[in-house]
Amino acid sequence: MKKFIIGLWVLFLLGVAAVFVLFYSITKGWIGYMPPVEDLENPNYKFATQIISEEGEVLGTWSLSTENRVYTTYQELPQNVIDALIATEDVRFYKHSGVDLKALVRAVIKRGVLQQKNAGGGSTISQQLSKQLFSPRADNVMERLFQKPIEWVIAIQLERYYTKEEILTMYLNKFDFLNNAVGIKTAAHTYFGKEPLDLTVEESATLVGMCKNPSLYNPLRFNERSKGRRNTVLNQMRKGGYITAQVCDSLETLPLELNYHRVDHKEGLATYFREYLRGVMTAKEPIKSNYRGWQMQKFYEDSVAWRNDPLFGWCEKNQKKNGENYSIYTDGLKIYTSINAKMQTIAEEAVREHIGEYLQPNFFKEKKGRKKAPYSNKLDQADIDKILWRTVRQTERYRLMKQEGASDAEIKKAFDTPERMSVFSWDGEIDTLLSPMDSIRYYKHFLRTGFMAMDPLNGHVKAYVGGPNYTYFQYDMAMVGRRQIGSTIKPFLYALAMENGFTPCDQTRNVQQTLMDENGRPWTPRNASRGRVGEMVTLKWGLANSNNWISAYLMGKLNPYALVRLIHNFGVLNQDIQPTISLALGPSEISIGEMVSAYTAFANKGIRVAPLFVTRIEDSEGNIISNFTPEMEEVISARSSYQMLDMLRAVINEGTGGRVRRYGFTGDAGGKTGTSNDNADAWFMGFTPQLVGGVWVGGEDRDIHFDTMFYGQGAAAALPIWVKFFKKVYEDKDLGYDIEKSFIFPEDFDPCKDSAIDEGSTSATTTSELDELFY
Repeated sequence: MKKFIIGLWVLFLLGVAAVFVLFYSITKGWIGYMPPVEDLENPNYKFATQIISEEGEVLGTWSLSTENRVYTTYQELPQNVIDALIATEDVRFYKHSGVDLKALVRAVIKRGVLQQKNAGGGSTISQQLSKQLFSPRADNVMERLFQKPIEWVIAIQLERYYTKEEILTMYLNKFDFLNNAVGIKTAAHTYFGKEPLDLTVEESATLVGMCKNPSLYNPLRFNERSKGRRNTVLNQMRKGGYITAQVCDSLETLPLELNYHRVDHKEGLATYFREYLRGVMTAKEPIKSNYRGWQMQKFYEDSVAWRNDPLFGWCEKNQKKNGENYSIYTDGLKIYTSINAKMQTIAEEAVREHIGEYLQPNFFKEKKGRKKAPYSNKLDQADIDKILWRTVRQTERYRLMKQEGASDAEIKKAFDTPERMSVFSWDGEIDTLLSPMDSIRYYKHFLRTGFMAMDPLNGHVKAYVGGPNYTYFQYDMAMVGRRQIGSTIKPFLYALAMENGFTPCDQTRNVQQTLMDENGRPWTPRNASRGRVGEMVTLKWGLANSNNWISAYLMGKLNPYALVRLIHNFGVLNQDIQPTISLALGPSEISIGEMVSAYTAFANKGIRVAPLFVTRIEDSEGNIISNFTPEMEEVISARSSYQMLDMLRAVINEGTGGRVRRYGFTGDAGGKTGTSNDNADAWFMGFTPQLVGGVWVGGEDRDIHFDTMFYGQGAAAALPIWVKFFKKVYEDKDLGYDIEKSFIFPEDFDPCKDSAIDEGSTSATTTSELDELFY
């Protein structure tokens, strides 16, 4: 008997020694994985970057697809969530040091020996956190056998380095609540459309309930099951004394109601802006060999931006303390933008109201029943087929079929075979049966648009719309795409004239003009207006009525090379603008962003302001790591700008922009309409003392357009969007725009005075001087 007892003691001591050796070996990293001290002190969290509006509203996030986590501090956690988590997952959380021996023994006896499934687990919150942070997946029995002891050791180590509050914060920031909602902040927004501090008790219980098994208790898929789990959490809170029995009973009867917000970069507010900003910040230093021959314009633009714009390639230009470049997907940055969320909403509503509810239905009506639709009847069917087939070759389906070795005939057959699909409409997705080729033609029916509004004094971009719907039309027509600008180029021509001695009051006869180009060929522009033909008219009248003959007259007196240089000075980077006499009518292609920036000079005493998209960037700890200031440049003299302002106001008050007044906008404003040949591009540029806005409307291809000017001209297709936006912005008193604010002219200003002899002008150049420079 004595030997038996001694044997038991020996076995016991050997067992204790074995356990000690096991845990010592785990601590030293000899068995399993023990993270280095540095990792324990600084766990490798991947936090999403937040894009924040001017008012502090989160417009969206950038993240790795499975790590859409936004950092939340302990102070931002609601007490309801903390109480629910402790009551459900670890009632003795504040009493143990990482491992709860009492709970562990209870779990072993009840679950292991007595097989009671509802006995509860023995894992503490610290252990669960250690599993989330450092435990690799166990692929076999032996790995699973050692996994728990390893988690215990890591949990104890975590308790040494962190306070209880920090552990709770880390746990709730780390947990994956599914549906791309990682961490409590994103989960609160995704499921309930709230900040964590605004969660109610029952909402907190729902999210904590998911911690047991998020797939099993996913409230989107299993509402009743999730509700049952929520009620279990509420009962645990009652048992823990966090809520009364009466409150518990009342909350259990409530239905589980969600306010689901899908987390997707293709959805939400300012989608085109967010994608443009992402591309700008992650840009690499341009190397010419990485660009194809047809991308030389892009190489030039990127090179200029890399050199002059601190935001372009920001991630490549800025490093963290450890010397690594910042990542917008994992470093938890806060990007404070100039976008005003309310104004952005108004802009998107204006696009929807005018294009979705008015213009698009009329476009469908015009093209209905036409074999060549949506293309113009002027186009040959063979040309249409080439355009459509070119579009086919740009699709992912075509690329994959080519990779698999499919022939062109097989690909054509696949694209002509109908299949079930969901397609875009302004009233929501439509489930239909279409062939891929028919779907391509269907999408080409939709009119595209670009809109941008910015402050002319500091360059802050307030609203940015790159198209009708980012999910379906991802090409950005605000800052990326360029189209022919038509008559919106005329203010640049008139500004050049003002710089060279002309005044708004100068007169010429309104007759057809014929100019000779550099090759000796005649150019005789047409004129849409027949008003005052043969009469003497002022330049001011010519611009107000967008008269092509007066523009041709000015071009005959000026130098096309000088006009190209001035256009570039206005901030246009397109190198392909040709110095021809026809440039006076706007065949050049320019983006909305460039045009809006250019027009700030007319509202800002000749000083152009570049668009400013971001005001500052903070790291995950709230430290400011970058500030951004507006880029400004004087492009015309102050006096010329006042003369231009005088004429551009006349466009609105007595010229082609008169619909601004007819549609009810009463504020002081200047602007210019524009329409390219065959109504392919409709433009309107307009500004007030406080805001500049530009709109373009057109088809994906130049041969997709209205057949008549009734719908297709700039005053009909683009101007109404501008008016809708500006009216609502000025009517909203909270935005701070004053409809009574007017442009201020110098007391002694006389628009008829020769600007070339203005002593304050530094930009005026005579025609003869220009000849010496460019001919």
